[in-house]
Amino acid sequence: MATAKNTPKKSYFKFIKWFWILFLIGILLAITPFLLASWGALGPMPEYQHLENPETNLATEIISSDGETLGKFYLEDNRTPVPYDQLPKNLVNALVATEDARFFDHAGIDARGTFRAVAYLGSKGGASTISQQLARQLFVGVRSRNKFEAITQKLKEWVLATRLERNYTKEEIIAMYLNIYDFHYNADGIRSASRIYFGKEPKDLKTEESAMLVGMLKNSSYYNPIRREELVFNRRNTVLAQMAKYGYLSEKEKDSLQKTKMDLNFNPESHREGLATYFRMYMQKWLNKWVKENPKPDGEKYNIYLDGLKVYTTIDSRMQQNAENAVEAHMKKLQTEFFVQNTPERNPTTPFLDLADYEIDNIMERAMKSSSRWRTLKSQGKSENEIRASFKKKTEMTVFDWNSDSYEKDTIMTPLDSIRYYKTFLRTAMMSMEPQTGHVKAWVGGVDYKHFQYDNVIQGARQAGSTFKPLVYAAAIDQLRLSPCDQLPDSQYCIEPLKHGNPDAWCPKNSDGKYSGKKLTLKEALANSVNTITAQLIDQVGPGSVARIGKNMGITREIAEVPAIALGVSEMSVYEMVGAYGTFANQGVYVKPVMVTRVEDRNGTVLYEYVPETKDVLSKDVAYAMVNLMEGVTQFGSGARLRHSYNKNATLYKEIITGYPYNLSNPIAGKTGTTQNQSDGWFMGMVPNLVTGVWVGGEERATHFKSITYGQGASMALPIWGMYMKANYENEELGVSKDPFDKPEDLSIEVDCAKYQKEVEEDTDVEDDIEDLDF
Repeated sequence: MATAKNTPKKSYFKFIKWFWILFLIGILLAITPFLLASWGALGPMPEYQHLENPETNLATEIISSDGETLGKFYLEDNRTPVPYDQLPKNLVNALVATEDARFFDHAGIDARGTFRAVAYLGSKGGASTISQQLARQLFVGVRSRNKFEAITQKLKEWVLATRLERNYTKEEIIAMYLNIYDFHYNADGIRSASRIYFGKEPKDLKTEESAMLVGMLKNSSYYNPIRREELVFNRRNTVLAQMAKYGYLSEKEKDSLQKTKMDLNFNPESHREGLATYFRMYMQKWLNKWVKENPKPDGEKYNIYLDGLKVYTTIDSRMQQNAENAVEAHMKKLQTEFFVQNTPERNPTTPFLDLADYEIDNIMERAMKSSSRWRTLKSQGKSENEIRASFKKKTEMTVFDWNSDSYEKDTIMTPLDSIRYYKTFLRTAMMSMEPQTGHVKAWVGGVDYKHFQYDNVIQGARQAGSTFKPLVYAAAIDQLRLSPCDQLPDSQYCIEPLKHGNPDAWCPKNSDGKYSGKKLTLKEALANSVNTITAQLIDQVGPGSVARIGKNMGITREIAEVPAIALGVSEMSVYEMVGAYGTFANQGVYVKPVMVTRVEDRNGTVLYEYVPETKDVLSKDVAYAMVNLMEGVTQFGSGARLRHSYNKNATLYKEIITGYPYNLSNPIAGKTGTTQNQSDGWFMGMVPNLVTGVWVGGEERATHFKSITYGQGASMALPIWGMYMKANYENEELGVSKDPFDKPEDLSIEVDCAKYQKEVEEDTDVEDDIEDLDF
């Protein structure tokens, strides 16, 4: 009987024993895959250090002085991270509501969501948490189509998700996830996505905009708002519904937002498009040079495409936009008139004037051999005959066209004809600088970087024409202590042979070939670019002293020490000329133009800070006298059109371009410049805290206007300066000065010509009285 009574008890304990054995085996079987994944038995896992600091390729960011991103340098990843505190609350709410409603309650794995996914085989949604999705983005990669590999990847995601939860806060995980995601069209991370799709920073996103971007997280290639607008619209509204479901929006708010249009502001970020393209390409060269000379502490070089450098520049994005708008508005009209006047039967394939056929052939031959097409084909082993034949074969291409909305048109022409076609277009350069600091505020190297990649600001150098004359006047006032009110005769003047290194006599003519015979003040002479008086001045001071002043004012190109430099035959860049004129505006102190104030690494550590480079060139009195001289140019000389108002009734382009839509009344000093045959048009303009230079001309000197009416600097270049400054003045936040130039105390050079003339007359009377005395 005893044995019988113990049987049920033994059976019970046996059952309990096996239950726990099987339970533990089940637990072991359940955790073994995770252990194997954790140990790396199912494939490599990231090291702990990598987990602590997951590296992603970060674009180098070019930042304006007013805090705007001008552009980025990147290879594949256009990514700039945004910290959590700069993400809008509506974006975080949309993400959590749509992707992981219990994100703030779990430790990386959502048990309820996992059981639901298993029970319904995924038909009611997946189980991936935000942490798991981040793990996949950072370490695991795209889900494999092989079922076994897919399961292995999922196990790794679970393990890594829990590790991420231990190493980072919930807020850091959200920020990392949004910063790592690829939103398509080079929109790597939420900052690029916000800028590319809506033209704004993430913190400024509206709720419906955040919802659209969160909707793209499901599959940015499929949910592409540019190609599948209706699909993305519906997906966005699903996200808004999720936000209402979890209490982030009221039903009324949801209904209202779901009716709104997506209102995209698509701004693809490209190296060849956007704001300040020419400046950004200059910065690329500057950075490449800088990283060679400034390695990391371990000796490795910084990578400007991957290391996430932040480059803080002096460019003001608002002034840069004003500059580009002015260039676009004027050059489009000027080119239209150029085609009307200069091309027989309006055929834009004959861009050259005054050249023989063999000279044109030489130009085309040189252009063909220096083209990227020639270099590419030659590197491929093609023979010269094959290369030349390819230039004569018609092909489809997209070319620049001012008359198209996008400034591009598709056409069919030979590569040789395309070279000739592009030479019909006038080019330009513009740079604007704060003379007291050397900070460059705007930089426009051409009309369109995508199609004209030569930067005329710093690469290009052209004859300066009459814009060089102020350097001659400065040497004369400095050495001879002349006043702007001193007078010289406007009559034929010759510098004798062998003087100042000239083998022959030099007898420059005035631009109109006429001589008034009158005595003109230096102020009148400079205002009207009277060549004969400039010749007299350089004869008195010598070309060597003028060249030395030019060198001290930052001109690095060779200035031949011959009298002809007085008329601007030497070639200068806009960059050099703006720096030189800045000396006048900065009371005689040259400040080297600066474009970069500092460089930081991805962690904010300062790697570079600029140190100003300055040089005392002129006294304050001489510099002010020069400013006073150049004020005459805009008061009654070749720049006087800046003072006039716009002719609203103008109908012809000739009336419009000479209608002067500026009406500027504040003190302005400046100088126009025009070279022989109207090949180059210049205008240099200054107010107390801004010096700006503009050049316009063809790529070839033979590409120019037939007449001086349009070919002079006052018509080709000055309008850009006028429109730019007018736009600057309309934005008072820019702080562009309207005040008079600072006048030195106890000025030793008389600039008031009425007062000066009275003193001269009084001195003459005294001399006459002395002569009349009978001793």
